[in-house]
Amino acid sequence: MRRDLGIGLTFAAVLAGLGISSAVLDRRATVEAAGIQAPRFEVDVMWPKPLPNHWVIGNTIGVSVDGNDHIWIIHRAGSLERMETYSAANPPASECCTPAPAVLEFDEEGNLIGHWGGQDGPGYEWPSSNHGITVDYKGNVWIGGNGAGAVVAPGGEEAGNAPAGAAANQAKQAAKGTTAPAGRGGPPLYHDSMVMKFTQDGKFLMQIGKVGQSKGSNDTENLGRPAKMFIDPKTNELYVADGYGNKRVIVYDADTGKYKRHWGAYGNKPDDKNLGRYNPSDPPAQQFRNPVHCAELSNDNLLYVCDRVNDRIQVFKPDGTFIKETIIAKNTLGDGSVWDIAFSKDPQQKFIFLADGSNEKIYIMLRDTLEILTSFGDGGRQPGQFYAVHSIAADSKGNIFTTETYRGQRVQKFVYKGMAPVTAKDQGVVWPKRK
Repeated sequence: MRRDLGIGLTFAAVLAGLGISSAVLDRRATVEAAGIQAPRFEVDVMWPKPLPNHWVIGNTIGVSVDGNDHIWIIHRAGSLERMETYSAANPPASECCTPAPAVLEFDEEGNLIGHWGGQDGPGYEWPSSNHGITVDYKGNVWIGGNGAGAVVAPGGEEAGNAPAGAAANQAKQAAKGTTAPAGRGGPPLYHDSMVMKFTQDGKFLMQIGKVGQSKGSNDTENLGRPAKMFIDPKTNELYVADGYGNKRVIVYDADTGKYKRHWGAYGNKPDDKNLGRYNPSDPPAQQFRNPVHCAELSNDNLLYVCDRVNDRIQVFKPDGTFIKETIIAKNTLGDGSVWDIAFSKDPQQKFIFLADGSNEKIYIMLRDTLEILTSFGDGGRQPGQFYAVHSIAADSKGNIFTTETYRGQRVQKFVYKGMAPVTAKDQGVVWPKRK
């Protein structure tokens, strides 16, 4: 009797197991039959290689990939804590460490092959809080800055203020007379009112906008704490996400700096009215909130704009005509969900990779419908996790690179592993598979 009962229970367990397996297989078959696939990635835990000279990096607030698949990042030395810069003290307090130069260039293997920047030079003042880096189709290196100079309130970089440790820079600019308070009833005259163009060796080429001269979101000569740039190879036009002070996209000739056009949310004329805090229950804001954090042009001439704190991507024609928008993680407050985007490297640029530094993940989206297919990442400090993932770029092989601000202070590489069926909305940490 007991033997029969045991056999029966075992048989039932086998059937149940087969049922579960069948259900899993059925779901997998359904997904595969639907043809829903997305790029798959694994974090490269060995990239980049250690920096020389006891160098360390601070808030890492820009990444770009050039035509040779070299990876460029920009960081803020002023954001480093005292114990991270002991060897730079006078006299040195220990053997380690010292701030790396602001601009770092890596090859595909993660070797550091170039470095410069972070200081004033002939004909230019370095931003008080550099922000964003773009290597254009000619190989020129563009940077922006979101430093407020003398108009700083307490808070962090992503609250729209100068980073921790920038007090010396602010004092320097004030001493030079390059910052000023707001005029009566006018906008504040932020220090970082410019974008700057360099060679890959760090030679200064051109500046658009004058230090400390921003006059608001309809000033065509100066920027207002610009966040990121894109240069269209078809027209040689420079698109600026402008930014932390202004609330617009603005376009210039990338060689002459001549103004072309600008616009705000929905193609409206921008204004600088304080919209207050973002509330997901309110109707969509008719203007951008600060910061306008990215402006990326696709191969088929659609401009994707990161309206970060409003948790949305807005899409425009190059002339500023509004096309559509989508909301990402609508209930995200604080720093917002839409930090930066990169396109997949197929000719159609079928996918968007969206960095969300509040929810600490990378979304993989269909570019034509703006539908989220899946995401990866999680909050934390281990490889494949994120602490304020800020910027994102892709190389010609489909690999993607991310940087992290605040105390994240790093760049990571995620290796493209081909297309795979979408089986989870959130993949979590994309750790390498054991062999």
